[in-house]
Amino acid sequence: MKNSVNKFLSLYNSEKVKVEKVLAISLRKRNPESLYKPGEYIIAGGGKRLRPLLVLLSAMAVSDKKIKPYYASAAVELLHNFTLVHDDIMDNADIRRGRPTLHKMYSLDTAILVGDSLLSVAYEYLLKDCNGNAKEVLKAFTQGLVEVCEGQSMDKDFELKQKVSIEEYLLMIEKKTAAMAEMCCKIGAYLGGGTEVEVKALSKFGKNIGIAFQIQDDLLDISADEKEFGKIVGGDLMEGKKTYLFLKALSKAKGEDNKLLEKVTERKGIKQNQIKKYKLLYQKLGVLEDSRDEIINYTKKALFSLKVLKNEDDREMFTWLANSLIKRNK
Repeated sequence: MKNSVNKFLSLYNSEKVKVEKVLAISLRKRNPESLYKPGEYIIAGGGKRLRPLLVLLSAMAVSDKKIKPYYASAAVELLHNFTLVHDDIMDNADIRRGRPTLHKMYSLDTAILVGDSLLSVAYEYLLKDCNGNAKEVLKAFTQGLVEVCEGQSMDKDFELKQKVSIEEYLLMIEKKTAAMAEMCCKIGAYLGGGTEVEVKALSKFGKNIGIAFQIQDDLLDISADEKEFGKIVGGDLMEGKKTYLFLKALSKAKGEDNKLLEKVTERKGIKQNQIKKYKLLYQKLGVLEDSRDEIINYTKKALFSLKVLKNEDDREMFTWLANSLIKRNK
């Protein structure tokens, strides 16, 4: 088992290096520098590059020749960074990955334009790997973008709504987070020449692991070790965000517990010195365990869809990746 883990980790690291090289040249030597230098700044911020890996793994899993569409992999990362730039503007965020956000480092106007340029170059790079399947690939890529925008809009709407159901929340993360992972797997499968059955199966994997990933994010916000997490634990509660844990707690709480939770929405967040009180309430209501159960549930759904893949190594690689995502601590 240890050898398998090392093998998969080695593959992930080696493919990540190759994606980084393609990303590094995606904006280089383009003019005007006032547009593309800030773009290079955001790309240089790093990250796990999970979305490019989903494209590569999906393509390799359905291709006898182990096709590796590096340009398309870079395209989904450019798209992802486009969403981050605009998210940071909407959230008025100061820091991203330990550095000033783009609109703080440069200006609001520059950040908006750079975000748009990242999206444009993403389409340019995606087309480099398309052959006869360009229509399917572009349709999947565009649909993923549409859903991410819809999900972000729903998330902003939730800030103003007093009542949000768990079902509404799951639909929002299905669009805002899971749609991107679903799209990555789908275009990878298309570019690798996968059958419709394989494309559908990998799309399901991406969708369900994306939902599990977001609920894990929600859980980490209240349960992580702050030193490993790299930011304040309980930040979602401080901002008054309606996360899976908060909505689950609200659905189970009664009496004074319910009133305590209602105050989070009414006051649009809590103070840092109140976080421990709310964490204890979450523990009392059992929502930490509920969230873990839901993460396992969606992960099982994701892994079940992999049974159509012919190669056991490919299935094991996706299984390793899924487990890495849901067991992470930051």
